Amino acid sequence: MTSKSPENDLTFEPRAFLSDLFRVAVAAADPYEAIVRHLPARPRGRTIVVGAGKAASQMAAAFERAWGERVEGLVVARHGPVETCRYTQVLTAAHPVPDEAGIVGAEALLRHVEGLTSDDLVVALISGGGSALLPAPPQGFALADEKALNEVLLASGAPISAMNVVRKHFSRIKGGRLAARAYPAKVVSLVVSDVPGDSPALVASGPTVAGSGNAEEALRIIRDYRIDLPASVIEFIGRERVPLPGDEAFARNEVHVIASARVSLEAAAAHARKLGFQPLILSDSIEGEAKDIGRMHAALALEFSANAQGLSKPMVFLSGGETTVTIGGGKYGKGGRNSELLLSAAIDLQGAEGITALAADTDGIDGSEDNAGAFCDGGTVARIRAAGGDARTYLAGHDAWSAFDLAGDLFVPGPTGTNVNDFRAFLIV
Repeated sequence: MTSKSPENDLTFEPRAFLSDLFRVAVAAADPYEAIVRHLPARPRGRTIVVGAGKAASQMAAAFERAWGERVEGLVVARHGPVETCRYTQVLTAAHPVPDEAGIVGAEALLRHVEGLTSDDLVVALISGGGSALLPAPPQGFALADEKALNEVLLASGAPISAMNVVRKHFSRIKGGRLAARAYPAKVVSLVVSDVPGDSPALVASGPTVAGSGNAEEALRIIRDYRIDLPASVIEFIGRERVPLPGDEAFARNEVHVIASARVSLEAAAAHARKLGFQPLILSDSIEGEAKDIGRMHAALALEFSANAQGLSKPMVFLSGGETTVTIGGGKYGKGGRNSELLLSAAIDLQGAEGITALAADTDGIDGSEDNAGAFCDGGTVARIRAAGGDARTYLAGHDAWSAFDLAGDLFVPGPTGTNVNDFRAFLIV
């Protein structure tokens, strides 16, 4: 796509332009380029690689390529296709709800860092999704307990930062415990952030990074978001002490956020500007209920379309972050937070001309299906209706995937090998 004047170019395709912006944003979070910029010093002893997250296998392969020497590696990635590594063993587990394979992976990682010395180096490759991929319930509890905790957290509407504070209080590996197990070896964590604000302690619930959250904060989150948990789980969380950044085990460690939503949004904005579009980055850390954030984005698009507010068309505004979908009682359908956000926006944009939007997860998967998200424009709701569906009914049933499938508006780029949260682009011409 090379057009600089879409209003005068009959060959201009908004969806191709938005797909191109997504590609540029994802490329800016490429694991290899990010890792090369943050390679640690070579140790006198062994080099141990650990990792977890949706981008774990891609990060491991990239690290091996950049390191150029043999490593002892073990990472846990999501079930499905994984990158081939020369030295690193790649285990897979379920996401977003943990499974027995995740227990196996977490136990293997804990064993992998045992018996190390101060001459050894542990490189931790951490990306989003690691919380679900590394279930390690406390002694006396079972996978079913951690799975139930994860399910109620996902349905609570709590932001990812709050969910991870609770998760790390009910685990033998999260909240810095994996790094503590590796002591006295030095641990260098290379983190691809998928959380608003890019706190490395919150990405994958920080298996190698100690955070500041305490038991009182975890209990407050449980109370404020009305998270229904068994009394035994709440009692355990209330008395559990998590490792703290000042503990001796973390004194020599390093933590680097090597890719984030901000970097990706700035890359997309630069690309848009190069092609003759005026970009505007709203924020890289927008949180809130997906359907509400969708309406907010639609309102901004309509306002900018009618009154540019000092901006010139053609323009595109961008945002990142991680919204939530609060699921009440009853059945719910297919779809993730990006699809739900965009269906809500599509309802408010129906009939509007010159506005096209894309909302997608940068890991290539939104929810449980194979789409990263969806496109919408002023005709989306009409296309859903013409195919026999009703957009509002689908939105109420959290079934945005089915709505966009009817409209032919799903966005399916495939897994990307990285994860820097959500990507939203609203084009106005």
